[in-house]
Amino acid sequence: MRFLRRNKKVQKTILVISDIHLGAGAVVNGKRNNLEDFEADQEMVEFLKFYSDKEYHSAEVELIINGDFLDLLAVPFVPYFDDEFWSEKASLEKLEIILKAHPEVIDALASFVNAKNKKLVYIIGNHDAELIFDSLQERFLEIFDEADREKVTLSKDILTYSPAVGVYLEHGHSYELAHQYTVQESIIETNKGDKYFIPSWGSYYVTHVINKYKSERDHVNAVRPIKNFLIHGFIFDTFFITRFLIANAFYFVMVRFLYYYRSKIGLRKVFQESLKQLTLFEDYETLTREFFQRNPEAKVLIVGHTHEPTLREYADGTTFINTGTWTKMINLELNTKKDDSALTYAKIQIAKKDYVIEEFNENVSVELNKWEPKTDLPYSQYS
Repeated sequence: MRFLRRNKKVQKTILVISDIHLGAGAVVNGKRNNLEDFEADQEMVEFLKFYSDKEYHSAEVELIINGDFLDLLAVPFVPYFDDEFWSEKASLEKLEIILKAHPEVIDALASFVNAKNKKLVYIIGNHDAELIFDSLQERFLEIFDEADREKVTLSKDILTYSPAVGVYLEHGHSYELAHQYTVQESIIETNKGDKYFIPSWGSYYVTHVINKYKSERDHVNAVRPIKNFLIHGFIFDTFFITRFLIANAFYFVMVRFLYYYRSKIGLRKVFQESLKQLTLFEDYETLTREFFQRNPEAKVLIVGHTHEPTLREYADGTTFINTGTWTKMINLELNTKKDDSALTYAKIQIAKKDYVIEEFNENVSVELNKWEPKTDLPYSQYS
């Protein structure tokens, strides 16, 4: 981690958050909603207020949402089924549900952008991929005052973003074959002019498998490492984990294995391609080495997606950061100390905005921080 010298004045601060996963709210139609992962509304409001008030009141601050701020995959509470769930009309209704479920966060985001010298950049991930619809982008921008909208960047064309020389951001879903999608090929239009989003097979998996079993056990997508989740499940929740694995296997065979089989590429190739689809985005070492090899001017790579906060520094001076998530996670790795409720974010401070790459270390500090919630109450909600 690099820190600026004390005599260096910060000209710009860059904040990076990801995987907030705003959903339909804790309660839907009078019942607890197990698909809602975000419970840190108050903490997010405090975070946004802190970086626009007091010492940051007139400072230049760029907030980057690095994907999955909205979780459109976790909002099945609309009267659309099967392919209609992916229509532009359904996507707009899902967005409305999310905005109404978290009004304090939405208002705080608008207030942040409204403050002096503040700007927002939104990078689209895989859980909010339907934001590539122009109508959804227009609706999201409506939460900001009209005069502030020029301070907001929300573009379906941003996959990799560089807010400063040597610093790069990607949400990270593109490293998993299951969640890859291309903007150009992900929207189709019917003869009647109705538009539909074509999701990755990983998004189908979330809506058809994860959401179903999460309604029974709300931790199915929150446990790390996955292998420990399966071992623990076989011992303590055998019937559920067996049903879950059978559903996973059936879905994969129906959606991916048979897809390659019907392609008539040969059985050996079918197995090879199927195994590629099962590759999980967990090898940070390989990921960072490949990225820095492709981008020799890069000093820092910041991603999200996997929900595991990580900071790695390498001998060659490069840094890898995963900003983690603000949703509740459960860690079953006994040989490491993990904070399952850490509200983590990256903070980049720049002393001179017009520096060149050779001056990077003298002018840029990179941190992975944990937001500490503030409360005067002697209790918190049990979940």
